[in-house]
Amino acid sequence: MKLVKARLAAMMFLEYFIWGAWYVTVGTWLGQTQHFTGEQIGLVAGTTAVGAIVSPFLAGWLADRFFATQHLLAALHAMGAVFLYLASSRISFTPVYWLVLAYACCYMPTLALTNALAFRQMRDPKLEFGPIRVLGTAGWIVAGLIVGGLKLEAAAVPLRLAAASSLALAIYALTLPHTPPIKQAGGFSISRLIPAEAFRLLREPSFAIFVLASFLICVPLQFYYAFTNLFLNEIGIHNAAGKMTGGQMSELFCMLLIPWFFRRLGVKYMLIAGMSAWALRYAFFAFGNGGGALWMLYGGILLHGICYDFFFVTGQIYVDRKAPAAYRAAAQGMLTLITYGVGMLLGSWLSGRVVDRYATVARDGSATHAWRPIWLISAGLSAAILLLFLFAFRDRESDQRAA
Repeated sequence: MKLVKARLAAMMFLEYFIWGAWYVTVGTWLGQTQHFTGEQIGLVAGTTAVGAIVSPFLAGWLADRFFATQHLLAALHAMGAVFLYLASSRISFTPVYWLVLAYACCYMPTLALTNALAFRQMRDPKLEFGPIRVLGTAGWIVAGLIVGGLKLEAAAVPLRLAAASSLALAIYALTLPHTPPIKQAGGFSISRLIPAEAFRLLREPSFAIFVLASFLICVPLQFYYAFTNLFLNEIGIHNAAGKMTGGQMSELFCMLLIPWFFRRLGVKYMLIAGMSAWALRYAFFAFGNGGGALWMLYGGILLHGICYDFFFVTGQIYVDRKAPAAYRAAAQGMLTLITYGVGMLLGSWLSGRVVDRYATVARDGSATHAWRPIWLISAGLSAAILLLFLFAFRDRESDQRAA
C-alpha cells in the first residue's frame, strides 16, 4: 500500500508541475516576447476556464463508462504535450490561442481524473488523500523555482518543459494501478453530469448569494493569474516566478489553519476574510514597488493562502454541508462550472481589456503599463463583491461558529 501511495504522490507532483511550469509565466512570454495585447493574453489565460467547462463531459462521463482512468489520463496528456509544444513555436495570436485552447481541453479534465484515480485506490480517502495531494502543490512550487531561477519567464521554454513533463506523465500513467470504468446505465445527457437537484439549491437565497459572489470574485481573480508575473517582470523584480511560489507555500500553511479558524469564525466570516484578502492583495500591488515598498509585493503574494483557502476551500466545504448527500458531487461540479469555468472566462476577457486600457505601446510592438490603476480597479471590484456578500448573505447555520 505504501508503494501505491508513493506512485500516486508522484502522479500528483507531475500533474501540478506541468501546470505550474507554463501557466504562471505565459503572460510574460506573450507580452514581452510576442508583443500580444492584454486582451489576447487574457484570452489565452482563459483557455483553462474553457477547459474547466468541458471537464465534466470528459472526466465525468468517458471515464465512468468507456475507458480505464489511467488510459484516459495517458491519452489526454499525450495529446496535450503535442498541442503545447506546437503552441510554443507559434508567434501569432490565432494559432497560439487555438493550440493552447486544445491543450487546456486536454489538461483540465486530468485534474479530476487524477483525483478520481487516487480516491479509487485508497481505503480511507479522508485520511490518505491530503498527504498525497500536497505533492501536487510541491510540484507547482518546484516548477516555479526552476523557471524563475533559470530566467526563462519571457521565453517559450516553460511551455516546452510543460509539454515534456506532460509526455512523461502520459507514459507514467500507463504504469499506474488499473482503474476500470464504473459502468452506468443510460446514454449521455447534461442532466447526468449535473442533475437538476443541484441547481435547485439555488432556490435558497443564502446559497444563491454565495454562488453569485463566488462567480463574481472569479472576475478580479483572473487579474492575478493572468498578469501578476508580467507585472513583476515589467517593474524589474528578479526571479518573479520563484518569488510567486510563496503564494503556494502560504496556501499549504493556511490549509493547516482552516480547522482552527472554522471553530472561531464560522463559514460566513471565513468567506469574508477570503474576499477581503483579494482586495488587500491588489491594493498592495497597486502601491508596491521594487524599492522601499517591496514588502507590499511580498505581502500580496503571501496573501494567496488566505485568498484561495479561506474562500474557495471554505466554499467547497459550505457546498458539501448544504447539498443533500446524494448530490454533493453534482453540487461541487455545478460550483466549479460557474466559478472556474464561466467566472474565470469572463475575468480573462475583462482583465485583458483593462490592461490594454492602461498600456503604452512602443514602435517595436512592446508595451508598458500603468499598473496602479489596473490593480486599483481589481481591488475595487473585489471590495464591491465583498460588500455585496457582507450585506446580502444571511445563513443562520453558517453564521454559527462550530463547537
